[in-house]
Amino acid sequence: MKYTTIEYKKSGPVGRIDFCRPEIHNAFNSIVIDEMLDLFNALEKDDDLRVVVLTGQGKSFCAGADLNWMRAVVDQSFEQNLAESNRLADLFYKIYSFKRPVVGMINGAAIGGGTGFVAVCDISIAARSAKFSFSEVKIGVVPACIGPYVIKKMGEGKARELFITGERMKADRAFEVGLVNKVVDDDQLETEVDTLVKTILSSGPEAVAMAKRLVSEVPLMSSDEFKPFTAEMIAKLRLSDEGQEGMDAFLNKRKPSWVEE
Repeated sequence: MKYTTIEYKKSGPVGRIDFCRPEIHNAFNSIVIDEMLDLFNALEKDDDLRVVVLTGQGKSFCAGADLNWMRAVVDQSFEQNLAESNRLADLFYKIYSFKRPVVGMINGAAIGGGTGFVAVCDISIAARSAKFSFSEVKIGVVPACIGPYVIKKMGEGKARELFITGERMKADRAFEVGLVNKVVDDDQLETEVDTLVKTILSSGPEAVAMAKRLVSEVPLMSSDEFKPFTAEMIAKLRLSDEGQEGMDAFLNKRKPSWVEE
């Protein structure tokens, strides 16, 4: 799959997506949004894919919206702005709800909408030199499309503080507020992500997919809803081919079929 603003490579069951606009710090525009949506729609059909790593080329992860795109948006009608915003909202939801784990390898600055791509990743590891900011209020707007995912990840209290202040954060502060899961020295970032990917690959792929669903759906349910939902989920998984294989492997002290020798 060939794109102009992103690059996709696959090695075995692991896919890697790079923002590839390093000359403008991987800022996104409508083309990036369309290409990312097209790619994730295609990846949904790849049954051999088990993990996706998202990162940026050059010194930045994603510096938010492209300034030239923002200039064009200012002159658009409300209807045009709404269409663009809905497209961006669709992309963030697509990544957030993707059936396979998405790992953020945060190699540099993630600013404004760029933090949205961090928030929709299931697990994010950041280089110590990375910088973060919900900078939208500084130009008179808000982190709207990314808001639901940031609030889920950090909680309302931290989101209120950082959405209002637009504070520029170092990686350790991003870890403290829950935006990223781990911070490592820059020269250890690739190694740490590789280790995380291997850990994910040692787990049953369908169990991982259901774990994502469990975490995203259960908090929205009442007790009358989540009790039968979770009981049915575990009963089905125990009887599934993967569940049977996993439990047999555990009981017989061998590796399950999805773990490479």
